[in-house]
Amino acid sequence: MKIVPAAIAGVFVIESEPAADERGSFGRTYCRQEFRKSGLSFGGITQMSRSRNIAKGTLRGLHWQAEPRAENKLVQVARGRIYDVAVDIRPASPTFRRWLALELDAENGKALLIPKGCAHGFITLEPDTLVDYAMDEDYAPEQARGARWDDPAFGISWPAIPAAIAPRDLAWPDFPP
Repeated sequence: MKIVPAAIAGVFVIESEPAADERGSFGRTYCRQEFRKSGLSFGGITQMSRSRNIAKGTLRGLHWQAEPRAENKLVQVARGRIYDVAVDIRPASPTFRRWLALELDAENGKALLIPKGCAHGFITLEPDTLVDYAMDEDYAPEQARGARWDDPAFGISWPAIPAAIAPRDLAWPDFPP
């Protein structure tokens, strides 16, 4: 596996290096020892979740958990393809309010590690897409936070207008100046 730093502090692209043969392939997408050797802060998996997205153009996010229950999140695609976005919302960070996007799909073997203090969202680029998340903190509904996908504070360049989005995700207030 390769662990590649991204343009936002603490965000990493995890590239699986699968071994292939006539049966298919097998590769690691998470390895505690490799993460530790790379100095990554991922406290260990406490929760795994799967998001099934029926329609192309389904947008989920932007979401994060506030302290004291902030979480690191490892995101990968089991089926389909997404445009995955991480936004730095840490005021003291040199990359505050910057975003990055990466296409993740079931074939490219990439995952995105999103650290505490970053918002996460994605839009599906194919119908019937499955997205898997591993988090290192239990879900705490009282700490759930969000920002609108089109919040002008970030200026994210999405590849499409969402075809499906939750009312809650449309109703988040402007991100504080």
